[in-house]
Amino acid sequence: MTSSAILSYAIEPIAELPADDKLAAAFLNSMAEYGEQLHGRRIWLACSGGRDSLALAALCVQLYRQDKLPFLPQLLHVNHGLQADSNAWAIHVAKWAAMQQIPCQVLQAQVNGHDEQAARQARYDVMRARMNQDDVLLLAHHADDQAETVLMRLIQGAGVKGLSGMQPWRVHTQGAHRIVLWRPWLTIQRANISTYAKRLQLPYIDDPTNDTGDNVRSGLRRDVMPALAQYNSNVIDNIARSAQLLNDAQATVSMQAAQDMQQASQASVASLQLPPAQRVINIDELNELPSYRQRQLLHYWLGQDEPLPPAKQLIDDVLNLAQRTDQNHQTELFWQGRKRAYTIRRYRQQLYRLSREWLAWFEIPLTEQMQILPQSSLPDTSVAADQPVCITLRHGQSVMWQLQLQTNVLGQALLACDKELLDSDKAETVLETVGQPVLKITPLLRHQRVKTALASRPQSGKKLYQTLGIPSWLRESLVVVSVVLPASKEALPVEFPLLLVSPFESWLLSCFTSSTNDSNIDKVTFGNQLTKLIVSKLNLNAKP
Repeated sequence: MTSSAILSYAIEPIAELPADDKLAAAFLNSMAEYGEQLHGRRIWLACSGGRDSLALAALCVQLYRQDKLPFLPQLLHVNHGLQADSNAWAIHVAKWAAMQQIPCQVLQAQVNGHDEQAARQARYDVMRARMNQDDVLLLAHHADDQAETVLMRLIQGAGVKGLSGMQPWRVHTQGAHRIVLWRPWLTIQRANISTYAKRLQLPYIDDPTNDTGDNVRSGLRRDVMPALAQYNSNVIDNIARSAQLLNDAQATVSMQAAQDMQQASQASVASLQLPPAQRVINIDELNELPSYRQRQLLHYWLGQDEPLPPAKQLIDDVLNLAQRTDQNHQTELFWQGRKRAYTIRRYRQQLYRLSREWLAWFEIPLTEQMQILPQSSLPDTSVAADQPVCITLRHGQSVMWQLQLQTNVLGQALLACDKELLDSDKAETVLETVGQPVLKITPLLRHQRVKTALASRPQSGKKLYQTLGIPSWLRESLVVVSVVLPASKEALPVEFPLLLVSPFESWLLSCFTSSTNDSNIDKVTFGNQLTKLIVSKLNLNAKP
């Protein structure tokens, strides 16, 4: 099987042929710059079989055989079947790699869509799936590609980050999987690569769709770049240099925005941060900044966890939301990112960026749960600290909320709540009369009255939402944690409400306020201990 797109050169070994000094110097300089990060990592090379990627593979073979390169990358060729000759191209790349004794894997990809962006995404997805954590993917992008990228983003209205173009070394994270994209040839022009490929007589694939002008990039390559070169013959190098300068400027902007975000996030309740599902910043801290830094901060804050930045209109809308002075907490802004969809909301003086998947998790109903506890959970100073009991309160596709309970601490809680148990002379008698204690977890109802330890009187759930500052999307996720001592011959069942718990915070309830006034128990210290040992645990396994 052959293809007319493949140059008619024979497949021959190229290891002993002379390398190109300029291309080799650019590659080796980049390798030296990122040598520490490269150490110990597996290196792959994305090889379409085109001129650029096959030239990069050829240079790696030559440098490796000359002992100038300590590794030989493995080639990854993706066959997504978009063209009639796709299978022939895959076979050709595998044959060329076998002749050069360089490892090569051909991967099959399914493209969801018909445009170049869909094909590109499919290629990256299938290669990423083949790579292990922290592996490095070598890419043959060059200065012409960089110039085209900058021009594309310029006409799309990109800011400093977009106009800084492609990065020579970029850590790419998707979910929990992390790889590195390495582009050592961003300072090399296409013409230099073409000269090298011609000298080696590389049988590369000349894809006819690259220059047809049926997409923005190929149109810029065919029509715009030659026209610009008539005004300045150094246009490619100049645009690439501008991209580097803008990249340096973006680094400064990002550093300032990161510092501003740290300040604004610290002013928010630290426990409310649950990246990437929920991110929070403080509006008062945001308003302290000059207007240009407010926009930079929102741009940085919203764009976390996403490969592409938010649009300027969204930044303006979020800024307007932050500057509102009314008490309407129902306004919602929506953003469809590349990885996830988000809702941006304001509650009091906090801005929340919430993933839609996360908000859907809050709609899973909570139910009452009862669990018999071991006898060791009753107060007994001879019982050593035991293993925590974990109770799942809510389980969704990507998030699990668990209550962790150190059962021997419950005994101390009961001592703090029951006046009879506080009397050491009566404690042994009381303990002999009760059965196994029961942990009871019930959702807080809107009209249920609960008295927190610091409140002067009981309040309904509806009032507690406001008193405790619970945002609307969290209000169906409050539970009351109680311990029930079952009925005995001498006594009726007794229920001790201990904690009010949300996925992020917990509050001591009223049983700590009355009977402990005359005791030697330090309620503040004990409360801190209890809330540390009985905590809400969120396991977030967010999907892209």
